[in-house]
Amino acid sequence: MNGAEQGSALLSFLPLVALFAIFYFLIIRPQQKQQQKHKEMIDSLQKGDQIITNGGLYAEVVKTEDNFIKIKLNEDTMVKIDRAFVAKKVETLNEKV
Repeated sequence: MNGAEQGSALLSFLPLVALFAIFYFLIIRPQQKQQQKHKEMIDSLQKGDQIITNGGLYAEVVKTEDNFIKIKLNEDTMVKIDRAFVAKKVETLNEKV
């Protein structure tokens, strides 16, 4: 291979590299930021916080453990769920049930 052929081969990979860069900045990076934000929210849960589970249940955190959270669904029902099943923390009074 001479120098012209090597340059041509490098130029043919340039669109592929550009496509990967666009894919990274539009899809991968924002998803990683969202996952990090969700992990921080789950790690910061405390007793008394209002949450929504992935199943759509509104609940109050009673106790946090290493891998699980004990939640109160109503005055009589307390259950233990995996931390991964917390969808979001209810922040405002308008969202509370």
